[in-house]
Amino acid sequence: MIARTAPALLRAPALVFTDGGVETVKWFALACMLLDHVNKYLLDGAEPALFALGRFALPLFGFALAYNLARPGALARGAYRRLLPRLAAFGVIASPFFIALGGLGWGWWPLNIMFTLFVAAAVLWLLEVRNSSAIAGAIVLFLVGGLFVEFWWPALACIVAAWLYCRRATWLRFVGWIAATGSLYLINDNLWALAALPALFLLARVSVTLPRMRWLFYLFYPAHLAVLWVIRELIS
Repeated sequence: MIARTAPALLRAPALVFTDGGVETVKWFALACMLLDHVNKYLLDGAEPALFALGRFALPLFGFALAYNLARPGALARGAYRRLLPRLAAFGVIASPFFIALGGLGWGWWPLNIMFTLFVAAAVLWLLEVRNSSAIAGAIVLFLVGGLFVEFWWPALACIVAAWLYCRRATWLRFVGWIAATGSLYLINDNLWALAALPALFLLARVSVTLPRMRWLFYLFYPAHLAVLWVIRELIS
């Protein structure tokens, strides 16, 4: 169990996942992302249902990241030192296809979702250190990094809020998580991202045994962008 204890009046329902449950969240997020990208890049956004489902992907991926990093001892075990190079590397690998597919604000900007997760994880690392210099660095990184990554500051806020809730489940932190997730409205122009929260509470009740396939999720991101780019080039 990740969530720390809190006074009874403040305590909110903790989210407790098995390793297989976290993998289920990742698979669900991956399916939402894939359907969203098929709709965006191959169907010109013609299917509103797929667009709505795609709004689940960032909160779900962000939660899986936050949940794993909120585990007791994550800092001491070197979880951040292992995670950050992987996110950066696969973000770089995915970038040519992400840029080629288009729809970005300015050439390479914003950077793809791997870099969003990278910045969020780096912010959490600094918060985990918990000294004044590290906290100041986390604030600066949040403000500056959010300018360059996909889904910008709302995405980072969503992930940080999920991490805080996983560490200690209080009603105040739950409201903060809802507000941070709801702020994705500024990007999505809808509130479908909020539906990911009840979905997570439902998934936490499902007992699933899935093997951990860490590298699959890293590899899938650039691979599926490459495939979508090739398909679009062939049919255009």
